[in-house]
Amino acid sequence: MDVRMKCTSEEPVSPEQKIPASSQRLLQFTNCRLVRDHRIIHEDLWVRDGRIVNPEPVFFDERAKAHCRIDCGGAIIAPGYIDLQINGGYGVDFSYDTETIEEGVATVARGLVKSGVTSFCPTLVTSPSDSYHTILPRIPAEVPKGAGILGIHAEGPFINPQKKGAHPEHCIQTIDKGLSTLKETYGSLERIKIITLAPEKVTDPEVIGQLVERGITVALGHSMASLSDGERAVQQGATLITHLFNAMLPFHHRDPGLVGLLASDAVPHGRTVYFGIISDGVHTHPAALRIAYRTHPQGLILVTDAISALGLEEGVHHIGQLPLQVKQGKAFIAGTETLCGSIAPMDECVRIFQKATDCSVVYAIEAATLHPAQCLKIEKQKGTLDFGSDADFVLLDDQLRVLSTWIAGVCVHRTVK
Repeated sequence: MDVRMKCTSEEPVSPEQKIPASSQRLLQFTNCRLVRDHRIIHEDLWVRDGRIVNPEPVFFDERAKAHCRIDCGGAIIAPGYIDLQINGGYGVDFSYDTETIEEGVATVARGLVKSGVTSFCPTLVTSPSDSYHTILPRIPAEVPKGAGILGIHAEGPFINPQKKGAHPEHCIQTIDKGLSTLKETYGSLERIKIITLAPEKVTDPEVIGQLVERGITVALGHSMASLSDGERAVQQGATLITHLFNAMLPFHHRDPGLVGLLASDAVPHGRTVYFGIISDGVHTHPAALRIAYRTHPQGLILVTDAISALGLEEGVHHIGQLPLQVKQGKAFIAGTETLCGSIAPMDECVRIFQKATDCSVVYAIEAATLHPAQCLKIEKQKGTLDFGSDADFVLLDDQLRVLSTWIAGVCVHRTVK
């Protein structure tokens, strides 16, 4: 598929060049198929001032024409992918590289657009309090030509040491003074968007609700929780499960644990329990992907859980306070067989998931776009191609390979053939 762009002057402009900066610049993407309203439709996409616009008033009220028309060569245009759990990549670890965190986040943000990711939550694994105090204030709010930063995902330190995974046990804490404990640990809750905690370790019944009131999504994970522990946390406001099946009790027919939340009848009416799932071909068996998809499809969110070795060759790297080793396409805590994160980019996760579950192309895309946006309650701005949404989108071929990535209507990546 060949993407071509022409402006009203008829002078060709390559797709990777920045559109002239006028806020009234009107772009028309033609010869494309849009992922919209849970289906693929043959329709043009119109963009102005960084947002997707309704062409009808442009035609009939303004009588305006596009300044630039982009021939998409029959490509699929989908909303940009959203990654709610990513620890780093391209040699950068958000929890470990404290001295160069600004530069590191920028490196990852610019690298992620290659895989179609236009928004993400930099994720910090369990770390010393001093690390949170140092890192959180320095994570940039935005990166030019990079994926947007939605807020920080604090995965720990309030987890169960029996399910610590790659998290350093000596840094794990308990919430012993309610919300004050979290404020003391993180220094500030201002930049935090998601907190993963073990619900059985939360003794103050008001903590989860207090976090939700502050606009923080509470996720349950790295936990030995029973189903009743999980149901109680959901009733208090928790709405997300961190990397389903990983770092939690396995499903048992008499007490299905956190996995049971996918079919629980104790979830408050009208509330959706979302769950992240890693479809990298390593962390979650294809049959487990199918079970999750068929049991609770509306809550499924694809996450990469990617680590610093994303985009790098095999060797020894770091995740948080621990060394890791990449070998045979997998990442382990160095010297062990304990998995500690994924090295598969989001576009690959989408393809693996679609193949494993035989779901529709639209569903696979929505699991990495609409569902995470709904989980964070930002679906009016992100995760769709609806009129008024941010013009963050990706052009895909029929094999769901990324052709180009656009943020605010500007091409930030184009695959070189």
